[in-house]
Amino acid sequence: MPKVYVEQNDSIDRALKHFKRKCEREGLFYEIKKRKHFVKPSEHKRKQKLEARKKLLKKLRQERERMKRFD
Repeated sequence: MPKVYVEQNDSIDRALKHFKRKCEREGLFYEIKKRKHFVKPSEHKRKQKLEARKKLLKKLRQERERMKRFD
């Protein structure tokens, strides 16, 4: 859990902003969102495969467009 120390002259808004930034850097919001609902291991694997396929197709599409520019 990220810690933010507030000095006497600092405002609460500024401390809250620093806290949110630290949480975001550590991936705390992502973890909370990910663990909100239980996902079966088989569903998790399926989702990862679909994402990998989408990423691959996107990469291939971008390479084709790059090659078209050189033709």
